[in-house]
Amino acid sequence: MPRHNVRVITVKNRAYARDLLTKLGADPQGVEAMELKFCQYVLALSRVSLRGALIIKQEMLSLGGEAALPREAAALAAEQVDVLLSGTAKQLLGLAEKLARQPFGLKQVAKELQEAVEPLLAPRSGHWQCREYSLPLGQKTYIMGILNVTPDSFSDGGRYLEPEAAIRRARQMVDEGADIIDVGGESTRPGAEFVSEEDELARVIPVVSQLAKELAVPISVDTTKYRVAEASLEAGASIINDISGLQFEPRLADLAAKYRAGLVLMHTRGTPREMQKNPVYTDVVAEVLSFLQSAVDQALARGVSREQIILDPGIGFAKTCEHNLEILNRLAEFRTLGYPLLLGTSRKSFIGKVLDLPVDQRVEGTAASVALGIAAGADVVRVHDVREMARVAKVSDAIARYQRSGQDES
Repeated sequence: MPRHNVRVITVKNRAYARDLLTKLGADPQGVEAMELKFCQYVLALSRVSLRGALIIKQEMLSLGGEAALPREAAALAAEQVDVLLSGTAKQLLGLAEKLARQPFGLKQVAKELQEAVEPLLAPRSGHWQCREYSLPLGQKTYIMGILNVTPDSFSDGGRYLEPEAAIRRARQMVDEGADIIDVGGESTRPGAEFVSEEDELARVIPVVSQLAKELAVPISVDTTKYRVAEASLEAGASIINDISGLQFEPRLADLAAKYRAGLVLMHTRGTPREMQKNPVYTDVVAEVLSFLQSAVDQALARGVSREQIILDPGIGFAKTCEHNLEILNRLAEFRTLGYPLLLGTSRKSFIGKVLDLPVDQRVEGTAASVALGIAAGADVVRVHDVREMARVAKVSDAIARYQRSGQDES
């Protein structure tokens, strides 16, 4: 008997489904009708009212999908329950349409369902607004070069503390392929000590001021302090990189709104000095997603536009090696928030733990995390080894962002 070459195809988005159907030779009208049916997803919902959850299950089953509830729901023994949905994009969007007409808080569920599914259906588009810089999304992965002007950063502390050395390194990184330079005047490594505003200003501002004048790329300031961020923006910086996700200083959002600066919202718990003291999560991805959504809501409420925001899951911040690996394994789930993603894995301790190697021997491990991160949807990667990671990103982009054109190329 001849083999039929049965194979599993991972359908990334609506365009990919459309391409598969077109290559098959399906009728054009059939392609339009079927493409959403070929995009299959599993979605998790939290804290749904019991009545609402029962309606969700009934409606999802009527659409041909599946909905799973905990046993307490059948026993009517809980006020709120979590829900798992499995279905095609067509079924999930149909469910959202039905729930929008229902009571018991289901209008909000419908809104969140639609917001979660729609970003999955199309390749990343739009732009990241960073003052005068508008960075198109979906075309390439941007390289953010790390410039630590500190004496105690975990990887290169002290090498670029003097402004002249820092400026030379920034020029070198741009020549090597950096699209953004991220200047930090306070180490955020685990256990790092607090740095005063005066010291951080003295380290950062001379460098930011010169780089903003000289380089034709956005300059980011890695800070949680209002005065440092404000002075950096006045000196020409285009991005605020806030490792605390507005926890330490909510007014950073006010500055981003005023200057139309890019705003990086990252997840962490506690200060760098204490963040690695027994971090515990029930579901690290769900909890990081919830934190980032709250940070986004806070930024939007303070006048920041959606186009200014980029999210960072905070690899290495208040997380064990296992937490970091799980986040990277499930990084694609962060696309449901609908914002571009920044990934910072460079030389981090989880790589050292996996490889059992010191900081200066983690370039290959960093490259693996960068490549897989890009495949999962990262839009910006923050790295020390710019030349090497720019090459990794270029090949990763060629694979991950490839759209079949019908042409055979070798």
